[in-house]
Amino acid sequence: MKPIRLDGRSLTRAQLVDVAYGAHVELDETRLPAVARAADFLAEQVRREEPIYGVSTGFGSNADRLLGAHRLREQLPGEPKSGETLHEELQRNLIITHAVCVGEPFAPEVVRAMLCIRINTLLRGHSGIRVAVLQALTAMLNAGVVPVVPQLGSVGASGDLAPLSHLAIVLLGGGEAWYEGQRLPGAQALENAGLEPVRLSYKEGLALNNGTAQMLACGVLALHRLEEMLDTADLAAAMTLDAFAGRLGAFAEEVHALRPHPGQVHVAAHLRRLLEGSTLSDIPYHLVPRFRPWQPGSWDTPESQALRFDIGWDWVPLEQRHGREKFYQRFRPFRGGKKHQPQDSYSLRCIPQVHGAVRDAAAQAARVLEVELNALTDNPIVFPDADKPHVEEQVISAGHFHGMPLALAMSYVKASIPVLASISERRLNKLVDPATNDGLPAFLIGNEDSTESGHMIVQYTAAAIVNDLSSRAMPASVYSIPTSANAEDHVSMGANEARHVLGMVADLGKVLGLELYTAAQALDLRRDMINAARDLARRNGPEALAAKVLGAPGERAAAHAAFMAETEGLRAELAGADEFRPGVAVAAAHAAIREAIPFLERDRAMDGEVALAVHLVEEGTVLSAARAALA
Repeated sequence: MKPIRLDGRSLTRAQLVDVAYGAHVELDETRLPAVARAADFLAEQVRREEPIYGVSTGFGSNADRLLGAHRLREQLPGEPKSGETLHEELQRNLIITHAVCVGEPFAPEVVRAMLCIRINTLLRGHSGIRVAVLQALTAMLNAGVVPVVPQLGSVGASGDLAPLSHLAIVLLGGGEAWYEGQRLPGAQALENAGLEPVRLSYKEGLALNNGTAQMLACGVLALHRLEEMLDTADLAAAMTLDAFAGRLGAFAEEVHALRPHPGQVHVAAHLRRLLEGSTLSDIPYHLVPRFRPWQPGSWDTPESQALRFDIGWDWVPLEQRHGREKFYQRFRPFRGGKKHQPQDSYSLRCIPQVHGAVRDAAAQAARVLEVELNALTDNPIVFPDADKPHVEEQVISAGHFHGMPLALAMSYVKASIPVLASISERRLNKLVDPATNDGLPAFLIGNEDSTESGHMIVQYTAAAIVNDLSSRAMPASVYSIPTSANAEDHVSMGANEARHVLGMVADLGKVLGLELYTAAQALDLRRDMINAARDLARRNGPEALAAKVLGAPGERAAAHAAFMAETEGLRAELAGADEFRPGVAVAAAHAAIREAIPFLERDRAMDGEVALAVHLVEEGTVLSAARAALA
């Protein structure tokens, strides 16, 4: 990949994702003089013995403690001489005592993103770090030295102190890091990469560990994956709609112009595109047959006898049409799989409203993250060029490390993820339930011998994941626990929030994979059942189709004649139809699934298939196929 040029002002989410997955970075040389000016300014203030927080004072609740001229303990007999100044010791101790996270380490892409964010914010020139240290941090990133950063330990103010200390400690030759696939002591990783550890000067430890890089990295990577999941969710919904022979009026452009939430309008338009070319959606009710179990005498040719189902309708007798004559002039009096109603259930009809609201939550988070990517987030802030009479007005302690803007944005996204997973699971459940699947077989399997479960337990798995996501959706941002002896008495917990979202997006993908897996099975059955009726109508007269209809009158000749005439009308309409098919993009996505996972003719082990369906979503295989069809 082409190196990403960092200047502290123009880093994008897409660029950060590229760096996370391996792109190198380079520093904008025009920004380095400002970086050097801030470092030189601090050195001058120390020379003048000006008290500056985090430079010549302690940190947090120790801010009222000033550094002396020499170490008191050096007056003790036998005390070893460190060779460091007190200012250097202060910064080194800050890093080595703050690197105390626990738990499983973050994935390398998260840590690389954290490094990139930290480098970019330091380029703003208000942190007081020396150019040489910034260059060393950049060299570590580009060399592929990835610090081991355990996931648990940040409260999201003063920034991500503990995890960022795990980044910085490797730069000092401590901690652990991954290098070329090996987990090594930090000093060894640097040596193997041909790098030297650094020695920190004024405020440099504070500049390295005071900021929002962990929550921002997790948030950006989570949002990158969520945006793919949003398109995948629309695709899964479209495949399910085609499998239901759903009604498309609810997605019309003029409908959503009357309630123009951006996400809702987008989803409705996306569904219309995905379903372009479908002759299953909006099909007349009476053309959709209902599943019946296969029997040895179900079909009349060897080819049709190989089908895995039988089909049928109910005929509506003349005496039951009173007051409904106009309806039965438009729709033939046959009840098959599709109910005679102009609207589908909410999980189908309200896809734009639900998916769209989640998109709007993601869009709000994107706005916050994009501001944060090029913001200064450490403390105190150095203004070396300000013409002020007192140093306190040039080195200002503020609160840019506080992660609440990110935390609340992530809380919004966090609450939306179970919503998207839940409506997906509800669609999956409708597909397998014979009471709600509009004439498909129970659990999407023929089960003529009563021995098969089909996709029954797939829904259980989806339900379990949705419940787990829902239990994790409680916002961490509403629970502040004070730290640093109450000097830091209100914190954001944004690091936990963003970390939760990153994990939850992955589980959302599992639910969508299960819906696609199930919808592909349902789509095969729906398409094949309707086309089997079409083929029967093309090769036979109305008698063959009449044999598939229950409720035909057998005694009154006039009624029977009316029944046969109406059956002939049904036959002619089916015979004259083109082959029934899903939308072009849906068909491409279905083909991508079928290339990896065959139709479930009879019960077989499904564990590998379920894992593969999830993988196809994680890797974007199904979504890419649909996008290619729309290109």
